[in-house]
Amino acid sequence: MHLVEAVLFLMALVIVSNVLSHYIVAVPVSLIQVALGLGAALFFHLEINLATDWFMLLFIAPLLFYDGRNFPRRELWELRGPIIGNAIFLVFVTMLVGGYLIHFLIPPMPLPASFALAAILSPTDPIAVQSLAKRVHLPKGVLHLVSGESLINDASGLIGFKYGIAATMTGTFVLGNAVRDFFYVAIVGALAGLVLISLINLSRKWLLQQGINDVILHTILQVLTPFFIYLVVDEFMHASGVIAVVVAGLLSNTRYNRYIAALPELRIVSERTWDIIVYTLNGIIFLILGIELPVAMTDTIADHEVSTFQALGFVVVVYLGILIVRTLWIYGYMLLAKRSKEGKASWRAALLSGISGVRGAITLVGVLAVPAALSNGDAFPERSLMLFIAAGVVVLSLIVAIIALPLVTRSVAPLQTRGSTIVTDDSGDQDDDDSNDIRIISLSQAQTFVFQMAVRRVESERRETNQKAALDLIAEYQYLIRRLELAEDTGAAIPPLIQDELDLRKVGVQGELYALDDLWRDNKIMSKSYAKARKQLQHRLNDLDSMAKRSGRPTFRMLFERSALRLSHWWYTVASEQNRSHRFFNERLFIEKETAKGGLKYLSQFLRQKENKAHNYNRQVIYALIVQYRNRIASVKALNTHKSTQYEQELGRLRAIAFAAERAAIHDLTEKGYITMTMAQKLNQNVNFTENAATLTSLEEV
Repeated sequence: MHLVEAVLFLMALVIVSNVLSHYIVAVPVSLIQVALGLGAALFFHLEINLATDWFMLLFIAPLLFYDGRNFPRRELWELRGPIIGNAIFLVFVTMLVGGYLIHFLIPPMPLPASFALAAILSPTDPIAVQSLAKRVHLPKGVLHLVSGESLINDASGLIGFKYGIAATMTGTFVLGNAVRDFFYVAIVGALAGLVLISLINLSRKWLLQQGINDVILHTILQVLTPFFIYLVVDEFMHASGVIAVVVAGLLSNTRYNRYIAALPELRIVSERTWDIIVYTLNGIIFLILGIELPVAMTDTIADHEVSTFQALGFVVVVYLGILIVRTLWIYGYMLLAKRSKEGKASWRAALLSGISGVRGAITLVGVLAVPAALSNGDAFPERSLMLFIAAGVVVLSLIVAIIALPLVTRSVAPLQTRGSTIVTDDSGDQDDDDSNDIRIISLSQAQTFVFQMAVRRVESERRETNQKAALDLIAEYQYLIRRLELAEDTGAAIPPLIQDELDLRKVGVQGELYALDDLWRDNKIMSKSYAKARKQLQHRLNDLDSMAKRSGRPTFRMLFERSALRLSHWWYTVASEQNRSHRFFNERLFIEKETAKGGLKYLSQFLRQKENKAHNYNRQVIYALIVQYRNRIASVKALNTHKSTQYEQELGRLRAIAFAAERAAIHDLTEKGYITMTMAQKLNQNVNFTENAATLTSLEEV
């Protein structure tokens, strides 16, 4: 397959995997991507010629740079000693213990090759570690320790792997050279990253002083930064490009970068750009991992000297050995921390830290670089088994995290990896004192409050002349509020918010059916119209029952029917002028309006009943449903008017009022101490971005 076709195919699979993850919530999107990649390799015979150097440049460099940008720098500095200890000493302890274990299990594999395999199995995926640790509520110190370690342990793991392979190839190993090489690549890499990012930041500042403030230009410069730094450090200085880009990432997004304050829209555009890059690259990494699984495992499966079950046994034993080493190391750190500070050493927390050490594609890509032959021309010993074990441990670490973590933590939150979620709070410069203030609310709570204030302000502006515009805008905000509230409901099989919505929607549809029957009995509509409308409403009731059985998730058929319904509504709007005199068309609009009134009336009566008041249905859900019914009525009325220009003008005016209300709410929360300045900045950036997007949309329509 040609390169362009392969890239397009992989990007299509990334989209498919994220769509599937919304329906298969128990399985992390990364594992779905591995499965899709495996399917592409088996059924479409897709092959990718991997090389460690270009893989590190195109994938690892930008992703680690992004991780560094979003890592809390204060915690990283406070835990600099333990983090460096984990990133260096834990890797080498794992390499030694794991190497002897592998050599004991597989005597034909030379000890240096065993050390190399254990070294490449040591690095962990940084965002996978951080996401898992937060969801299972690890102690704050352990969380930042494991997350910080995972940012830079790639370098020590790759160096250990490099020297293990070199010793196998040549039959000699000089410890002094290895130690000297390690300190050179680590220290020079860190210093080079510091110097280069400082020069780049000064260059950006100079461009701004010269009046070159093009947001797109500065965003492209920021995106190219990790590639440039990695190439310079790795190719020309022969130091660690990995450490260099991590250091650069940590220093690229601090409050001291004045050019960001001078160009606030740059932060909005760059963050959205990075979201797209991380989303795509992370998905492609795990797809590549799945595509390479047959390459890594086929030779071992076909080998008659080592059975497949025996090879799988090696995978399990090696993974357990690495897990035990990691758990003991973390527990040892907790014991040391307990002596110097207040704290409690917990085997459970240490085990969670060990299980959260999910391996990623860097492990498989690194081991695929093992040469096929030694210097003397002989085949590299047990190369196929090395590939099989590395691939097996990567997949097994993902599966164990999925199964074991919910059992240990009694949490049903799904595993997430880099790219499967968007960072919503840049907490890197947040003061520790802020997190201890009981008045501080979460970013999600603050965003919900801001949206609610905007809704309240738009509601106060609603009049008979702007009914449609006001209700449309309120519906947009209701959708955003609903998404935020759903994100908080992760503990139940079906969130209470969804259950209330399903129950009340069924009440409303039942009221629509009663209203439709009344129209039929009073001979106000034709038989054909009645039959078609009743069939549609009955379908909606059945769909709501199906969603209740599926924890609130719609089926593909329901999504298709929703799209068809939106298309029909659009057609009614477009064809209203031509069909205004057609009886069936007018009757359809009449049914739409009267059933909406009937649903609204029946829902109101239902909620006024004493037993239903005691249920305490979610007020946000009630208000959203009322707005939807009012919007349906207003939409029908709007078809009979010629006020499209007035509608757009009124919608623009109300949006401006809503944005002003959002900014006022943010200011109020900040003044009263409910949110930090960092959170306020994030919320204001969201308002600016949304306002810019709305402005661009209105200009395009004009």
